[in-house]
Amino acid sequence: MATPSTNALGGPYDLIIVGGGIIGLSIAWQTARRSGLKIAVLEKGAGVGEGSTGASSAVCRFRYSLDEVVTLAKDGIAAYQNWREFTGLADPNAQYQREGVLWLPGTDEHWAETQHRRMQSLGVATEVLDATELRERFPAVNPCGLAPDFDSGEGHRCIDGARSFLEVDGGYMDPVSAAQDLVTACRGAGVDVCFNVTVSDVRCQGGRVAGLVLASGELLDAPLVINAAGPWCRDLYRAAGLDLRWDIRPVRIQVLHRDRPAVLPGHIPVTVDMASGIYFRTQNRGQQLIVSSVREEDEREHVEAPDDFNRVPDTEFELYKMHALHHRLPDLPYQGKVTGYCGLYTVNHDDVHPVLGPTEVEGFWVANGFSGHGFKLAPAIGSMLAQAITGTRCEFDTSVPLSFLSVDREPIALDSKSVLA
Repeated sequence: MATPSTNALGGPYDLIIVGGGIIGLSIAWQTARRSGLKIAVLEKGAGVGEGSTGASSAVCRFRYSLDEVVTLAKDGIAAYQNWREFTGLADPNAQYQREGVLWLPGTDEHWAETQHRRMQSLGVATEVLDATELRERFPAVNPCGLAPDFDSGEGHRCIDGARSFLEVDGGYMDPVSAAQDLVTACRGAGVDVCFNVTVSDVRCQGGRVAGLVLASGELLDAPLVINAAGPWCRDLYRAAGLDLRWDIRPVRIQVLHRDRPAVLPGHIPVTVDMASGIYFRTQNRGQQLIVSSVREEDEREHVEAPDDFNRVPDTEFELYKMHALHHRLPDLPYQGKVTGYCGLYTVNHDDVHPVLGPTEVEGFWVANGFSGHGFKLAPAIGSMLAQAITGTRCEFDTSVPLSFLSVDREPIALDSKSVLA
């Protein structure tokens, strides 16, 4: 997809957002669509989706540990489901793929029913499927409740697992196409979205933000700067003289993909295999499969230099995850090339939830630490910040207050700090 060519900066600005991924663009669009503020988005990459957004699997699921995050997911996914109306574009590039999200809880007999009742109470369409119903709906998916043997690699006699849990309206969306659409929408609303722009310093006067210094030496004036720089966010903390107490660091994540052979029957939903510790989904109109991990231990490889990390999946990771995929999709032949890529999550190790809004440096706000949840939540996150900036509500807004994820909140208590939290 061609990178937009417009790169003019014409400050002073009311708001500058550093980071042109799905989060920064969502904040810009949600603010622009309800205000006349002069806004700029500065992206260090040469094109759309060069950071975490481009490496996202962009799974849109509703189930989270906290009701407030379920609401944020509902509101974010509602924007994706109504993308044309949300962006105002007559012919957007991105289209929501309503594939369903299937959760396989292994041998936990109560999990699916408990989650079903909870999601129903929150207005999320869900179903509970026994093994027979699962086979009928998704014949390629093995309902076995056991994890594969990762030590020997030997097979086992499968036994039907506990009932599974299906999010009817879950799915995914192409993340780069969605970001490209937001660039187009933002520019149509007068936002300056600029690529190949690196911020070298944050200018402060009288104890508050006055603007930015670019690597080119150019000075930009703005009373409000939002750090949506993802894996590079810590550079901006230092530039602003901010000692943020949250442990937010970039982490390398690995994603595998291979062609889907014709022998795999029927529809394959987005699937979360809790026993095996993987998730997978189709892409390219069902012609490919992508698979990655939901295990906390696979989200611990910190990257000190976000511009310089290993972008090729590890051999051991490939062996383990493909072994799990073959167990879950037993008709998948062992022939076929497996490839993959690596990207970066910006993980908040304190509670795997983002931190948003004003900091102790007046005029310096943050939207960081999404821990793998950023894409599905992005329109709602943009809404939270836009409401706080403008004091105005409009269609596709979320009701969750900014205080829920504020910088000065206490860490959220969780049983697990994996991407499924």
